[in-house]
Amino acid sequence: MGKPVSRNESPIESRSMLLNVGPQHPAMHGIVRIITRLQGETVIGAEVEIGYLHRAFEKMCEQGPYNNAIPYTDRLNYVSPLINNIGYCLAVEKILGINTTERCQYIRVLMSEISRVTDHLTCVGATAMELGAFTVFLYMIKAREFLYELIESVTGARLTISYARIGGLKADLPEDFEEKALIAVKETRKVLKEIEDLLDKNRIFVDRLRDVGTISKEDAIAYGITGPFLRSTGATYDVRKANPYLVYDRLDFDVPVGEHGDNLDRYYVRMEEMQQSLRLIEQAIAQMPKGPILVTPDGKVVPAAMMVDEAKMGRVQGFQAVKVEADPTLDGSAGASHDVVYSENKRVALPAKEDTYGNIEGLMNHFKLVMHGHGLRPPKGEAYFAVEGANGELGFHVTSDGTDRPYRVRVRPPCFPIVAALPKLIIGEMIGDIVPTFGSVNMIGGELDH
Repeated sequence: MGKPVSRNESPIESRSMLLNVGPQHPAMHGIVRIITRLQGETVIGAEVEIGYLHRAFEKMCEQGPYNNAIPYTDRLNYVSPLINNIGYCLAVEKILGINTTERCQYIRVLMSEISRVTDHLTCVGATAMELGAFTVFLYMIKAREFLYELIESVTGARLTISYARIGGLKADLPEDFEEKALIAVKETRKVLKEIEDLLDKNRIFVDRLRDVGTISKEDAIAYGITGPFLRSTGATYDVRKANPYLVYDRLDFDVPVGEHGDNLDRYYVRMEEMQQSLRLIEQAIAQMPKGPILVTPDGKVVPAAMMVDEAKMGRVQGFQAVKVEADPTLDGSAGASHDVVYSENKRVALPAKEDTYGNIEGLMNHFKLVMHGHGLRPPKGEAYFAVEGANGELGFHVTSDGTDRPYRVRVRPPCFPIVAALPKLIIGEMIGDIVPTFGSVNMIGGELDH
């Protein structure tokens, strides 16, 4: 018989393991793969692969007229699309050198802040659900539903809304919006209080987030990180305060900041930001200038069929001052409030639908703005405009060559730098900590497409 082998003579071999997290992992949202190297359950190496979604956003924006890019901006951050719409429009308006009406600016702020709350509700709710707090997710989605109903009442859609226009907005607020909005704010505050009661002192939740996914202020700035992620480190940068746009300089709000730059501070910052956004919504509603008293326009009104018959005979003299009684399907509802939410610049603003179908001047104006080779034609030049998106600084750099379509559109997506820093956040942590850390990034696939 051979000599028995002593355990001390053959130590157990220790090797690292390569493990793919995603793209099919539910916490990776289907389009991100993290190639991790593990020593036991400790992450000792990580590589993030984001190339599972590419929509060619920038190239698509360059293929058509300026306003055609607005539906593409919806799909950048589809959880808060209104902010994307408005940021792009502000960049083009900067080249044009135009300002929108005061009421339009207040509506843009109002809708942006509603969008910010829906985004944070989704982020915190999904992160909590992925950690097992399913009740929190249900409460958050309940609150988000109040706000989605508001968005739908204004834009006609819930998610991909295409509401903004260069020079203004698609339409004014509905008549009963103010009352509904204040009720939604009140109900959302109730839900946020319930979430605080459920999570703020929940030992399991707090222990899973505290001192996990930590990044210093200096490293965050070096990576170009902005938004709640940066503010969790103690930096106070917020585009709305640093470079006020629209009417943010007239409104009172605070910029919440953390101290430790960990997942727990990012949770606290987002929760407080929602409270500040609700304050901004109330102030915007209170300060918003009302629309003008509507009066019947002067001028003769003729049936649309008669105008067509007269035009066929060449008898068009005086048509410029004539209003047409259109079929109900062509008689739009935006004309009465059009001047309140749209620029007066006819080189930029599409006429109201009833003007397009109702008088020759409106038809010609519409024709010049939509036909190939005509359209909206900013002067040659370029502009960068940044807004505070839900994830941080969302910037659009638009270059015009004087034609009716952008020569170049470049987007600065806020969650791209955060995803770039993700390996630094998870290396040295346990594999189970990848989920809450990735949730705190609030990665939106459309924003990574740049």
